[in-house]
Amino acid sequence: MKFDLEKIIIFVSFITSFFAVFLSNGIIIGVPAIAKEFAMNNVIQNWVPTIFFLAVAVFTVPAGQISGKFGVKKSLLGGLILYALTSIGAVFSFSTESFLFCRILQGIGVAFINVSAMAMVVQAIKPQNRGKGVGFTVTGVYLATSLSPVICGLLVYNLGWRSMFYFVIPFLVLCIILLVWKIPKEWKTYDDDKIDKLGSILYAIGILLFIYGFTTLTTSNGLILTVLGLIILSIFGVYELREKSPVFNMHLFKNKKFTSSNIAALCSYIAVMVVTTILNYHFQYVRGWDAQKAGMILIITPIIMAIMAPNAGKLSDRIHPQKLAAIGMSIATVALAILTFLDENTPLYFVILAMILQGIGMGLFSSPNMNAIMSSVPPKDAPIASASQATMRTIGQTMSLGLLTLVFAWIMGTLPLAHKYSAMILQSSHIICGISTVACIIAIFASLVGVKSKDKFNIDRPS
Repeated sequence: MKFDLEKIIIFVSFITSFFAVFLSNGIIIGVPAIAKEFAMNNVIQNWVPTIFFLAVAVFTVPAGQISGKFGVKKSLLGGLILYALTSIGAVFSFSTESFLFCRILQGIGVAFINVSAMAMVVQAIKPQNRGKGVGFTVTGVYLATSLSPVICGLLVYNLGWRSMFYFVIPFLVLCIILLVWKIPKEWKTYDDDKIDKLGSILYAIGILLFIYGFTTLTTSNGLILTVLGLIILSIFGVYELREKSPVFNMHLFKNKKFTSSNIAALCSYIAVMVVTTILNYHFQYVRGWDAQKAGMILIITPIIMAIMAPNAGKLSDRIHPQKLAAIGMSIATVALAILTFLDENTPLYFVILAMILQGIGMGLFSSPNMNAIMSSVPPKDAPIASASQATMRTIGQTMSLGLLTLVFAWIMGTLPLAHKYSAMILQSSHIICGISTVACIIAIFASLVGVKSKDKFNIDRPS
């Protein structure tokens, strides 16, 4: 019975992780069609994916404490229901504002899904098999990353952009049914703790101001908001250290392996999240491909990541996870360096080589790095650790897309993305890939710091 429950939990986690990523990644293919219908300029167009990740970043930390107090199953169920309802809402959007509002609500739902699904896997599966379980969950992420451009490309090309949102609904309903009827257990680790409302508010305001300010950093208001956000986040950190029931246990960062793994995760997502968008813009606006053809090529990197992730996860149960992470990030750095020189005359095979290297590198990095984060804390802190890695991922993704918005706005102003402006698109891409390469190098060093640390991994495992 226990084995069957573990299989169901892994399956639900796999499906939820797949569809949490499916729209966040696949929507990039549909953005040109959405922007055309609602007459968006390039700045608003780039906010279609960014505003989603901003909402995820704002609500991920509170979701960790809420899921720990009320149960990860309830939190996952609530996140799935909200995600399904707002997908229906997106279908019936009638303006830019109504569509972006649905994207915000989807981000809130995905914040709870990300935290609860991973926490459920960590708490339900034996510690000695944790890397394997995490690996399959990460595989769901990478399969979504690989298949969503293809599936969304086909859907958008043949049925229009709204079909992307119709597509996810049956699978979300399936997971809701399995949670209600097949998973009886409810995992609670902070049952007696009070919800840290002030801490949640400080974090939400701080991260909102920081990321929004970051995306408008070229203006004086953007600089002010960024600095103000950092100040509020600093106040949040000090407050959490003194709080009896903090929304985020800052003391976990005393563990160098936990800290270095989180820093590596943050830098990796800052570096690589934007690459799919850069390549999509390159294929559709510079080379003049349609969404379907672009989606078929964009499958290369994530499908390799999906193949690598479960094997890397299993390997991290036997080999130091951060050693594997450092090797993987080194390979990804080479890929980003290659893409820094991308132009209209770059041979397609050279672009594909960079995509293959990125897939190998990130596939070797992500599962071991996530295993490092989740295995460096006691079981009772699994929801917080899950919230931590999800927060690093979403903040990294949001900053990456914020960097995209910032650089494109700086180079292009409010001009629409179009083939006639391909020179400016390429110039923007070069700057972004250069910055991303630096972020990859920082991630390598962060992983190496964790390797040298004397803090122990897998502290809840039998010796």
